[in-house]
Amino acid sequence: MYVAFTLVSCAFFIGIVAWYSYYKTKNTVSSSGGFFLGGRGLTGGFIAGALILTNLSAEQLIGLNGQGYKNNLSSMGWEVTAGFSVIVLATILLPKYLGGAFTTLPEFINNRFDQHTRFLIVLLFMVGYGFITIPSVLYSGSLAVLQIFDIPHMFGITYEQSIWVIVWIIGIIGMLYAILGGLKAIAISDTLNGIGLLIVGLLVPILGFITLGNGSLLEGMKTIATEHPEKLNAIGSSKDDVPFGSIFTGMIFANLFYWGTNQYVIQRTLGAKSLAEGQKGALFTGFLKILVPFLMMIPGVIAYHLYRLGLKNMDLAYPTLTKDVFPTFLDGFFLAVLLGAVFSSFNALLNSASTLFVYDIYKVLINKNATDRQMIRVSQWFGVILALATFFISPMLMNAPQGLWTIIRQFTGFFNIPIIAIVLVGIFSKRVSAIGPKIVIISHVIVYYLLIWGLPMFLNYEMTINFIYIQGLLFVVEVLVMLIIGVINPLAIPFKFKPNPKVDMTPWKYTIPVTILLLGMMVFTFILFSPIGIASQQHIVSPWFWPLVLLLTIIVITLYYVGLKQWSKKYEATLKQQYKKELHEELYTNEQPREQLV
Repeated sequence: MYVAFTLVSCAFFIGIVAWYSYYKTKNTVSSSGGFFLGGRGLTGGFIAGALILTNLSAEQLIGLNGQGYKNNLSSMGWEVTAGFSVIVLATILLPKYLGGAFTTLPEFINNRFDQHTRFLIVLLFMVGYGFITIPSVLYSGSLAVLQIFDIPHMFGITYEQSIWVIVWIIGIIGMLYAILGGLKAIAISDTLNGIGLLIVGLLVPILGFITLGNGSLLEGMKTIATEHPEKLNAIGSSKDDVPFGSIFTGMIFANLFYWGTNQYVIQRTLGAKSLAEGQKGALFTGFLKILVPFLMMIPGVIAYHLYRLGLKNMDLAYPTLTKDVFPTFLDGFFLAVLLGAVFSSFNALLNSASTLFVYDIYKVLINKNATDRQMIRVSQWFGVILALATFFISPMLMNAPQGLWTIIRQFTGFFNIPIIAIVLVGIFSKRVSAIGPKIVIISHVIVYYLLIWGLPMFLNYEMTINFIYIQGLLFVVEVLVMLIIGVINPLAIPFKFKPNPKVDMTPWKYTIPVTILLLGMMVFTFILFSPIGIASQQHIVSPWFWPLVLLLTIIVITLYYVGLKQWSKKYEATLKQQYKKELHEELYTNEQPREQLV
């Protein structure tokens, strides 16, 4: 009876999301712009909801709480510092993307450099999406469902069979969203699922605190602040998975890639109805990311206090806690939210991979005059083929070694660093030719493999430098290489960006004030989860906490009233003047071979 009720209620909630998404997108996906970019009509709220759900999946829900249970909160660095990256996206990158009406990042690369560089970037994306990112999303989602709900016992099948079944169920439902509904359906469903995830995210720690405090919410909160407060420390040492110093090196660039150039993330902002709405969505996402340690790591700390280290695996922390504190009559809702988070990441990846294939391969190499109908149909077939391939690859991750998720994060280093380096150099330099990015892409793959896996294996030694530092070092080296090549072999005529906006390019008037507030909130979060804050060994917070918070508040308010209003007006005026000026200049585009200008 319990199983039937859980499954029926889960199907009910998923059905509501599917129906509403269909209702809001009916008759809007007949054009390529409607299918791939939501008709360039997404508002800030939908963009923020889609961005956060695309980012948060079962891997974070299970993995981050596991880190909080076993170690401390240092892994929140990946989440909180995303605020800096979305600021760069909103203020610097998005005006270029929307100003050029680009559909894909490789299209932007093609405009700045050349077609061959574009194909290399597409290849990096496709290999990463097809063999690692999509399979890992499906597999981690299946693990989460298995750990929270005893599927083998429910249906009398083996563990391996359960993985296969769940992978295919999740994959097929997600595939239908991506292939039939397009980006707008994904964005709407993500927003609804995001509301559900927020409800669950709030309920679990609240109920956990009440359980820990024997019926008292405040007693539970006091317990984690006074007993083993080191668990609340986000200032990681060299022995932690995320050393604090790495936040200012490789992590900055890895996050910049993810939030500023990763196709399956930025495609939501590329579908914005205006620059202002895109900036709202990006910046709102930064505030949502600050909530992640509270919703997705504190439950792990609560689990530590309830079970100490009695669990067999740290990844069981969140599933065990939810089983013990979450009302059973809401299990169907919880399962729907969990699956919704997985659907979001999976269908976003599938939609973006299909978009890359259609715009950067099919329309460039196969059918330059493809109609909207042909592009949509080809993307749907490609999505089906890619999805089916990942359905077979995902269960094979059962045979992967322990520490799979760290390896996946390391693997993204093959493409995240060179792509963000190339994009930034392309924006801020005018004479770097296409030969620079090509050298960087090819050399990075080889050098990164040797530093992370090759040399340690060949020379039989253990790499002691955290891979995040290595990524940061390679970013600096690769930018320097491209700049040096730009000096030795520059473009004869400096590149000029040709604006071709299809949406209103007036920036959001609160972009700069909200940026400063977001930076202040990021700093406050690290102060809160530090030995100065609630990780203090002597008191609930150290004597330095409130003076520092007061100082931070004064700095934020001063920045706003002393110079921020002027900076906002200057930023808006500069952007308007830039587009007005560039629209009337004779500009060079990618249609003229760059090499001929050297």
